[in-house]
Amino acid sequence: MRRRRFIAGLGAAVALPFPARGQRQGKTPVVGLLGAGSAQGYAAEVAAFHAGLAEAGFIEHQNVSIEYRWADDQLDRLPGLAADLVRQQVSVIVSAGGTATALAAKAATPTIPIVFSVGGDPVKAGLVASLNRPGANITGVTAFSDLLITKRFELARDFVPQGAAIAYLLNPNSPNSAMREKDVRDAARVINREIRISFAAATEQFDGVFARLAQEKIGAIIPADDPLFTNGGAQLVAAAARHAIPVIYQYRQFPVAGGLMSYGPKLEDNYHQVGIYVGRILKGEHPADLPVMRSSKFTLIINLKTAQTLGLTVPPTLLARADEVIE
Repeated sequence: MRRRRFIAGLGAAVALPFPARGQRQGKTPVVGLLGAGSAQGYAAEVAAFHAGLAEAGFIEHQNVSIEYRWADDQLDRLPGLAADLVRQQVSVIVSAGGTATALAAKAATPTIPIVFSVGGDPVKAGLVASLNRPGANITGVTAFSDLLITKRFELARDFVPQGAAIAYLLNPNSPNSAMREKDVRDAARVINREIRISFAAATEQFDGVFARLAQEKIGAIIPADDPLFTNGGAQLVAAAARHAIPVIYQYRQFPVAGGLMSYGPKLEDNYHQVGIYVGRILKGEHPADLPVMRSSKFTLIINLKTAQTLGLTVPPTLLARADEVIE
């Protein structure tokens, strides 16, 4: 009888989830948040992350602590910041700010769970083995922005003269640059327009790049989905306004700030899911068993006032399709 009870008890113990690092030590778990940008630039995303974490049962300063490390758009700082979180023996690392951040976190530790939010394909980037079975110690959410590049070029085509070229703005320091260039070449074939690739490696370069493209009579500009452009949104919108160039952005924050339009996922939804995943991992689930989630909703936002300032007529069919029109 005692033997049967022992075996039953052993089976119950095996069925329990494996506790997170902080919980094994009998302490409040610590989450490390590694960001490519700044705390101010990611305020909305961090708030959404907190909401997802709370939904999973964890509230900062109550039953979980969070260590923040921000690179302030200096991507060369990411490896050192990631290594510091590893030294702090955090329970989970959250990667905020794209593929470069996630790769830095992955290179820093093969054991601490990592949850990312990226814009590109995490399989192509070498982050995970597959979307359904990520493997190893990493999982997260992807917007698959590379699949939206052609859509943004199609939107730009509706606003530019037939013979005008469209520019694609890349950060040369991004690990996604080579993949993005291929995506742009594919998009050029689809829309049958000339696409010119331009580069900016810092916000201070935006105005000079836009001035040169204005001289070249570029019809429109599409910035890549990159932390440099996301965090430098105010400077990007200001440069577009100074040089009167239509720009098709990725996220709602740009047309709200005065940009022409955006088409892409709602980043807050992605970071909310990241918070939920972190909570599940803190409760004992393994990243390898949590499939990479994909953004499911994409929104088209149009700033009609900016279009009028630029002398552009927004087709009624496009206005009808918009999820939001800012007047």
